[in-house]
Parts: sequence; C-alpha cells; structure tokens
Amino acid sequence: MDLKPIVPFEPVSSDTIPTGDQWISQIKWDGVRILTYYDGKSVRLFNRKKNERTNHFPEIADVPSYFRGNSVVLDGEVIALGSNGRPSFLEVMKRDALRRLEKVEYVMDDIPVYYIVFDIIFFNGNWVTELPLSERIQLLSNVIAPTQNIQLAKSEMDGNTLFKVTQEQDMEGIIVKNLSSKYKIDGKDDSWLKIKNFQDIIAVIGGVTYRNNIVNSILVGLYDDGGNLFYVGHAGTGKLKQKDWSDLTELIKPFVISEKPFINKPERLTNTQWVQPRLTVKIKYIEWPKGRSIRQPSIQSFTNIPPEECKLP
Repeated sequence: MDLKPIVPFEPVSSDTIPTGDQWISQIKWDGVRILTYYDGKSVRLFNRKKNERTNHFPEIADVPSYFRGNSVVLDGEVIALGSNGRPSFLEVMKRDALRRLEKVEYVMDDIPVYYIVFDIIFFNGNWVTELPLSERIQLLSNVIAPTQNIQLAKSEMDGNTLFKVTQEQDMEGIIVKNLSSKYKIDGKDDSWLKIKNFQDIIAVIGGVTYRNNIVNSILVGLYDDGGNLFYVGHAGTGKLKQKDWSDLTELIKPFVISEKPFINKPERLTNTQWVQPRLTVKIKYIEWPKGRSIRQPSIQSFTNIPPEECKLP
C-alpha cells in the first residue's frame, strides 16, 4: 500500500459553544479514533498514534462494500455499545486491546463495533484536505453507502441543544466544527472545538488496595517532563465489573514492588500495595483543584496507551 498513515487533525478544548451558520456540531463518541486507508487494492486501519488496527476491526475493513471510488482515506470513530445501549469505552477497548488476534472472530458477536465516519481526507488519488469541511461532508455523503456497521456522523446546527442531549444521556460531549475549516494533518486549532460533559485523563497505575484478596481500588499518577511520576488520585468506582477486578489482581502480580513509585505522598498509604507503573487506565473526574488530587474519579477502562505518554497537563 502506497498510502502512509498520518496523524489526524485534533480539536481544541473549549468551555463555550460557538453559534452561527458557519458552525456544525457532532456527538463526541466515546470510542477509538481510526483512519481507514484504501488504495484500490488493500485496506489498512490505523489509530491516531499510527498503530495498525486492521485485524482488530474486520467489520469495517471491507471498504469496497460501502465506498464508491478508487481510493480513499476516511477519518472516524470506532465505537462499541454497553448494556445500556450507549457507547462504552470499556467495551471498545476489549476489542482494541486484543493481543491474540485469533480471538477476534470469537468476540465479534459478543462485542460488535460500529464505525462513525466524520471526514474524508483523500479521494481517488488526491488529498482533499484543502477543501472546506462543507465540501468534504458533501463528498462523504456521495461516496459512502451506510451499512449496519458503517454510519456517517450526523451534524446539527444547534450545538447547545445537542450538548444538552449528551448531558441527559450521560455521553462524553460534542465536537463543534467550522464549515470552512480545512483538514490540517498533524494539526490542532480552534476551527474544531471539543466541549465535554466531564474531564478525563489516561493515567498510570502505581498502587492498589485489596478486599478479600481481590483488588478493589487503584492509585494513579501522571509523569512530569522530568520523568517523575506524580500521584493524582485514588479510584475504586466506575465501569469495571468483578471479573475486571479479578483480572487486574492477576495482571499486577509480576509488577509488585516494595517502594512507592510516586514522587509525592499519596493520600492513601495504609494497606496499599505498590506496583511498577506499567498499566494505564482512563479516568473520568468532576474537578481537579490546583495542588490537590482529582475529585470524584471514575474508572472507565484499561487502555493500551504507553505509560510514558501519561503526562501532567
């Protein structure tokens, strides 16, 4: 394949929702960003870190079944649904984090995935990144035929109403985009904005506590630029099920250490087992007061993000 993976355009965080005819809003799905590359012969899928995911998501790799054209690069989000019918980061990570890919065919029925396509950046041999978003969206609708697993992102003009809907449904938030915006590869600016209902971080597990010999909470941290791991919070609630806690209990056994890995002093020291900072998790929280630990942390899922990428903001 001649098409090389790129780093996708990223939105900027915002507390306000712009209004006007030049802005559209789309749901921010709690999934995995995936770019699809099709050169007319073969298909490859890559995440935002340019790690390949072609074999993880075979449901979306049959590009000729839903694309009309000779070649394309699509940008979108792969999601999986939880038991409540809403997008679940925990569920999609069970697919994304699979290391034994021979298991994919066995979990496809249990954890189906869906590809929400929101942009097209290469079409029939040409990069279309210089086209305004309005024209790229029109092009998408002309060349993509939605299927059960492939859907086009829906756009709304009223961002405030859409944001309220995501609040009512306990969803992540919205992305607001300027219709005149170009697609900036490996770029980030305020022509795309993300407005979130809650804050989240990817953090490193540096310690755990137990109940009845099963891990029941984790102590997490983030690295500074000097490579020091700072404790930022302690979490024992969230979306993990009993089996997830049991699996974590077994997973950390090779990483148990006697000294705390954090450079600062955690709030919880009694009955804490320290572990090497090898495993990462997505944590949702309400507030992070300056100089304090995060408030009301909630564990969303384990991740496959490398620990060294978990940095203090």
